Amino acid sequence: MKLSRALAVLIIASFAVLGRIQAVTLEVNEGNSTCIKAELSASFSITYNTSSSTTTVQVSLPDSATVDTGSSSCGTDGSSPWLVAVFGPGHALGLSFSTNGSLYSVANLTLQYNLSDTSFFPDANSSDVVTVVSASVGIWAPINTTYRCVSPTAFRVGEENVTFSDMRLEAYMPGNDLSPTESVCVADKASTTAPPTTTTAATTTTAPPVPTPPGSPERGSYSVNNSNGTVCLLAQMGLQFNISYVSKSQNKTVQDIVNLTPNMTSSSGSCEASSASLVLTQEQATTLSFTFTLNSTTNKYHLSGIVLFANWPDMTAPFSARNISLNYLRSTLGRSYMCNAEQTLIVEPTFSLNTFRLQVQPFGVTTSQFATAEECQMDQDQMLIPIIVGAALAGLVLIVLIAYLIGRKRSHAGYQTI
Repeated sequence: MKLSRALAVLIIASFAVLGRIQAVTLEVNEGNSTCIKAELSASFSITYNTSSSTTTVQVSLPDSATVDTGSSSCGTDGSSPWLVAVFGPGHALGLSFSTNGSLYSVANLTLQYNLSDTSFFPDANSSDVVTVVSASVGIWAPINTTYRCVSPTAFRVGEENVTFSDMRLEAYMPGNDLSPTESVCVADKASTTAPPTTTTAATTTTAPPVPTPPGSPERGSYSVNNSNGTVCLLAQMGLQFNISYVSKSQNKTVQDIVNLTPNMTSSSGSCEASSASLVLTQEQATTLSFTFTLNSTTNKYHLSGIVLFANWPDMTAPFSARNISLNYLRSTLGRSYMCNAEQTLIVEPTFSLNTFRLQVQPFGVTTSQFATAEECQMDQDQMLIPIIVGAALAGLVLIVLIAYLIGRKRSHAGYQTI
């Protein structure tokens, strides 16, 4: 038994070494076209129960893995595209994708493993086939762009860990080859940038970052063009993230306030008859998506959805927040919505978005200029304050003037009596 267990461990270790050295190429095809292609190495850290204890093993995706044509699809029937790789007796790795028209992302990461496979799971006290799923793992890129991440990157999937490395991936492909335009992950960018250091006579240490509280964010101008090149969405606003995440440096959950920098941000999106989207991407580390919905019966529109993907250097894992049931920034078709006052748009308990000096028009844009604005209640209230104060002062002056005239008349009448 000890010999077989040692042999199993040796086999697993051998697979792990091969998995780190060799990348597997996987393709999902429909007819003669390729819609998903991935070149990657993957390893899985899986914990299972034996008859006497709990054991954790490292399993790698072998180069013999193949695409399961029955489960994989391009999603042309309206379902989500899926890439499912199978290996061994009942093991599988699955990635499903979603898109908002400008950006695609891994919507779900699925791992399936068969505990009856004694070569991977010796002495397991169960023969179950286990499936674990994780949503919004933070792998995304613009459409017609290859996502690239050479650095090992770990994702929590249920109670297990999946680590990808040497990854090049593209979904919703227009051709059969990966796009030469690449979206590089934050880990790869960080690995090429040396941290600042301070040197003393005895030691050299890495200087910790000094947090700087942000002021009001700079106002950015963004637009979206439709297929014929004309502007269909206009937006001007300053944006500020209020976000809670687990910090690597502090090893605890922190609340951070971060401004979006307009000159480092690109915009894209789409315009349809009853929906419009604006996607803001800052250095591939932050992607913020807005979805606007138009009610054709009432000719009223509103901000119905906000999605945030963030993968900042101090985050222990990529952050994502999504709410598609919002009812903010309400206005009328043919008019823009304007709010100069600071607003807080609550998306999830861990994320809210502060807006400053905002004006947006997602529908009915006829020129490159905003239409007449409908102002938010806060701006209207702020306009009423000076009017009320002015009216109060005018009333006070009038009261004083009347009192003065009455007093003068009485004084004059007294002199006549004398």
